[in-house]
Amino acid sequence: MVDLNALTRANARRWANAKLTRKAEAAGVALRLYKAKQRYQAVERQTGVPWPAIAVIHERESSQQWNASLAQGDPWNRVSVHVPAGRGPFDSWEAAAVDALVKCPPFLAHHEDWSIAGALTALETYNGVGYAVRAVPSPYLWSGTDQYRAGKYVRDGIYDPGKVDPQLGCAALWMALAELDPDIRFAGTRIAARSTSGEPAKPSLTNPSKGSIGAFVATLIRAIFKRK
Repeated sequence: MVDLNALTRANARRWANAKLTRKAEAAGVALRLYKAKQRYQAVERQTGVPWPAIAVIHERESSQQWNASLAQGDPWNRVSVHVPAGRGPFDSWEAAAVDALVKCPPFLAHHEDWSIAGALTALETYNGVGYAVRAVPSPYLWSGTDQYRAGKYVRDGIYDPGKVDPQLGCAALWMALAELDPDIRFAGTRIAARSTSGEPAKPSLTNPSKGSIGAFVATLIRAIFKRK
């Protein structure tokens, strides 16, 4: 059995100390996810799961393929064969995503702790707690940060300590999304954009100082794009 409270505390420590190691790559993926924000928000409204969590699950499970289910990456227009198997077919990606979050373990739509650490633990349980059993950082969360070096389940029950996960982890993607959307919050806590050193990013157009001209310009740019 995994102590989820202890896991949440560990994820809180990792988050506080994490530094991006693949920032340029994370920025590119985050931009792609950010452009689909409205679709993720539509699922958030039906499930209560924050849209940034939905976005990074979509990336991890299927590299954001819209013909693949959020649950496990199988085509949503056919009955799924991978765990969770037997789901579908569905009428749309959104319908499959709602099913994955509401009706499939670990039932994220019923998750209550959406603090940053609690959200990270929720995503870790979504992928499986095999890494927590080994007391190692999960690449599902930490790949692309200095909290992860190597180790991956290459298939069910088979762990390779030397295998490096090529995908970016959820935490790395959240850090990159914060550069694009300063309004992202988990349980009222904003994800502060970070530099590669792990410190809060210096003021810039994407992360301006409050009340500065940069903040005014950034707000104006966001307002223009919202009208389009």
